[in-house]
Amino acid sequence: MKDILRQIKKLEISTRDPVSGIMAGNYHSIFKGQGIEFSDLREYMTGDDVRMIDWNVTARMNKPFLKEFIEERDLSVYFLMDVSGSFNFGDLITKNRKAIELIASLMFSAVKNNDSVGGFFASDEVEKFIPAKKGKKHSFRVLKDMLSFEPKSKVTDLNEVIMSVSNILKRRSLIFIVSDFVSESFDNALRVLRNRHDVVAIKLSDLKEKQMPDIGFIELEDEETGEQMLVDTSDKEFQENYNRVILEHDDNLKKVFARSSVDMIEVFTDKDFSKELNNFFKIRKMRSVR
Repeated sequence: MKDILRQIKKLEISTRDPVSGIMAGNYHSIFKGQGIEFSDLREYMTGDDVRMIDWNVTARMNKPFLKEFIEERDLSVYFLMDVSGSFNFGDLITKNRKAIELIASLMFSAVKNNDSVGGFFASDEVEKFIPAKKGKKHSFRVLKDMLSFEPKSKVTDLNEVIMSVSNILKRRSLIFIVSDFVSESFDNALRVLRNRHDVVAIKLSDLKEKQMPDIGFIELEDEETGEQMLVDTSDKEFQENYNRVILEHDDNLKKVFARSSVDMIEVFTDKDFSKELNNFFKIRKMRSVR
């Protein structure tokens, strides 16, 4: 427990700069709450939007009155984190550890914005659900569970997981799906989730997965199934087939997210994620002012 607490403190310190700087400001400006709620009535003035006229009050008062609304800032932010076997892979740092660092940055931004935060830990099912609550103490609890969690399954089934999340969350929320997305088709489930919630996909990748090094014969093991295979990485045909499979998978993922209108951020384990998040914030901000 002491080691976990030290890790949480280290995460808080390491994310302090991006949270207090660019990230926190951008986070506040692009993520909205539940929408707008009625605030008050006032007399109509020239130039006001006639669609906001309250015709019932206007008829009673015999002069036009306008409805006023304010933005509701109460936002629940959930982090759906992949805990399957493939997330243990990584050259310099595992995808799991990088994901926790990234989630910590976003979570502290949410807490600073007075939003509620919660989590889902998922393999081929939702293994743990933490309802969203406000406050730094609760965010520490979520991070503690992420650092200490031992999954029951190594297999990924995002279709089953996303369907479960849709059934659990009744209130519109912001959901960050943090995964390497090594899973069978989850297209329809993602579309249903996106219709109800604001969804952002964060894809964790490792350079060694993208580019198989030419190092002769090696034994590869599937982290999720345990299946082992001896391959010759020097073989030209193997290299071509491997690269083709990776490209096809990445291209298919982009199409899945595009069809569901879900933004995707790709983060590499060996690189700082601040640049990718900052670019994402800029794109969302530009889209929101159109």
